[in-house]
Amino acid sequence: MYAVIQTGGKQYRVAEGDIVRVELLDKEPKESFEFDRVLLVDNNGELSVGKPTVAGAKVTAEVLVHDRQKKVIIYKKKRTTTYQRTQGHRQGFTEVRITGIQA
Repeated sequence: MYAVIQTGGKQYRVAEGDIVRVELLDKEPKESFEFDRVLLVDNNGELSVGKPTVAGAKVTAEVLVHDRQKKVIIYKKKRTTTYQRTQGHRQGFTEVRITGIQA
């Protein structure tokens, strides 16, 4: 059994027991919560597709940790001038464990 959920402007295919990195959430570690934007549910071959979401479907998850990804370096340069810029960015994420899918 798996589901497709939407959070943070992105879609994720999840199954029970999966650990997924999603965009930063306002939840505390070890807190349980539900994803209510479920776009698709596959229950052993029985496919339920939402328009745009599946009615009554929920995916429960538990927050494991908040962290930031590896640094990405942004480097800009224009030749024949002395223009050079370096900037770094670390995107935050929340790691969650999927504990159940209800369809």
